[in-house]
Amino acid sequence: MVLPHHTPYVTPQILHKNYAQAHDTEQSGTLIGKDLEYFSQAGFEMDRIHLKRNAPAAQLYEDAIRNEGAIISSSGALINFSGKKTGRSPKDKRIVYEETSKDNIWWGSVNIKMDERMYLWLLPLKSLIIPKDTFEINRERAIDYLNTRENVYVFDGYAGWDPRYRIKVRVICARAYHALFMVRHRIRIPCLEISHSQYIQNNMLIRPTPEQLADFGEPDFIIYNAGQFPANRFTKGMSSTTSVEINFKRMEMVILGTEYAGEMKKGVFSVMHYLQPIKFGQLSLHSSANVGIEKNDVTLFFGLSGTGKTTLSADPNRLLIGDDEHVWSDTGVFNIEGGCYAKCINLSAEKEPDIYNAIRFGSILENVVYNPATRVPDYDDVSITENTRCAYPIEHIPNAKVPCVVEKQPSNIIMLTCDAFGVLPPVAKLTPEQASYHFLAGYTSKTPGTEDGVLEPIPTFSTCYSAPFIVLHPGRYAEMLAERMAKHNVDCWLINTGWTGGKFGQGKRCPLKYTRRIVDAVHSGELSKAEYENFGTFNLSIPTSLEGVPRELLNPELAWSDKAAFKKEVRKLGVMFQRAFALYEKDVEAKVRMAGPQLD
Repeated sequence: MVLPHHTPYVTPQILHKNYAQAHDTEQSGTLIGKDLEYFSQAGFEMDRIHLKRNAPAAQLYEDAIRNEGAIISSSGALINFSGKKTGRSPKDKRIVYEETSKDNIWWGSVNIKMDERMYLWLLPLKSLIIPKDTFEINRERAIDYLNTRENVYVFDGYAGWDPRYRIKVRVICARAYHALFMVRHRIRIPCLEISHSQYIQNNMLIRPTPEQLADFGEPDFIIYNAGQFPANRFTKGMSSTTSVEINFKRMEMVILGTEYAGEMKKGVFSVMHYLQPIKFGQLSLHSSANVGIEKNDVTLFFGLSGTGKTTLSADPNRLLIGDDEHVWSDTGVFNIEGGCYAKCINLSAEKEPDIYNAIRFGSILENVVYNPATRVPDYDDVSITENTRCAYPIEHIPNAKVPCVVEKQPSNIIMLTCDAFGVLPPVAKLTPEQASYHFLAGYTSKTPGTEDGVLEPIPTFSTCYSAPFIVLHPGRYAEMLAERMAKHNVDCWLINTGWTGGKFGQGKRCPLKYTRRIVDAVHSGELSKAEYENFGTFNLSIPTSLEGVPRELLNPELAWSDKAAFKKEVRKLGVMFQRAFALYEKDVEAKVRMAGPQLD
């Protein structure tokens, strides 16, 4: 007999409210195992905190919802928020000045020096000073904060799909959404159409197998992310309450005062951008990459955030190797990451179906506004930031190339720029000298939201299309690129995804459908066979016609009604190129110097 207050047919496990949590504790404790000593020596108070190592996505979802106010979107993605900082903080990024790396780093406004040692006065009369490591102070500050959290998340994984060149990375953080951002989780989907999605899914790093995890050993690089806790701005070398710093001698990174997940991603890339040329002799690139299904031809897309690098590399006719960070090795190309990190502003199923449909369970929507009744994301709402983002496993792209490595040399390089002046052509074929020039110049426009405080497009010259993340002198990357292009006879194209018919505020952005048609023509070989004309001041070769693209778009001067205004903007941009390239003139051959704009 069942009494009214009884609950029949419910298993005891469900009635036990702590059933799952107890299992989580047991599982995490088992996974940490022999690494307990490491965490104790690092300063973690193991009797106070609960370490969760390589937690599955479902558990991270639960913790983010329970403790961080996250919600599940209508498509199954986790929606969470990064707080005050909704973009990177490049002015707060520093690298420790120490003997093992100081002669290789390209010091300046991008790689700001942090002195290895500072001095603390200990006695009231200031008669005694004891040297103290500035980085160590912030590292200890981060660990002290993490020790106040109930849950601390640890993820051990790999950066780089090629076992010959990958590194072992450990991320230690206090937010479940940060752990999910970096984690790769294992699932089994009863799906025969996408075989690689049946067992594994990734985000920014690559999860080891259980066997690899058991023998993971000491990581090559560690990130301490205490972004909820501010830096002490009175500590020597600090200019604000935000600090993102890397120590190549210790191979560690400390994050304070920013919860923007992209800082971890770019921290890993900075380390790979240093190690690949220095340790492995390979070329690391801020690029996306894909490979043709029929011809097996590889294309690299260079470009900063907002130029279309992620969008254009997601092509239904090609397999995606990756959307942002790659290494061009002696044997081919491989992705550094396990997932993608795309801008969401104005995202739609019509314009970008692959990315739109990738946003499901295991993905993160960062700073995206949603309908509170239906949980449907509103990708057009920029009230929080224009830099709304989605992080999703690369396996969510139907035609992803997994494993993300190709034993084939590139056939084409596409250099993407977003020209806010509206004067560069939508496509130009570059000579080898022009390729070197534009790679070093790296002209584009910072688009709103990609960095803290950027509210409208700002023309900028980002050398190697990766200035915010570059570590070595640009000439080092440029020399390696030129050698590889010459050795493998690679074609290079400059494609402008910015404004046409006028500068920002007057013209309009080049329609995505035309840019896609141009990229298709690169891959089909149409543009290699096209007729070309010279584009004035910049001495670029531009096609006279391309089926499906208006003639006035191919030659930007034709799209401007005010020809005098067009020539004025061309000259203005040409002067900016010359001033920016002056930094590299002494390091390049004369033929490369002459490959840029020539002014009367």
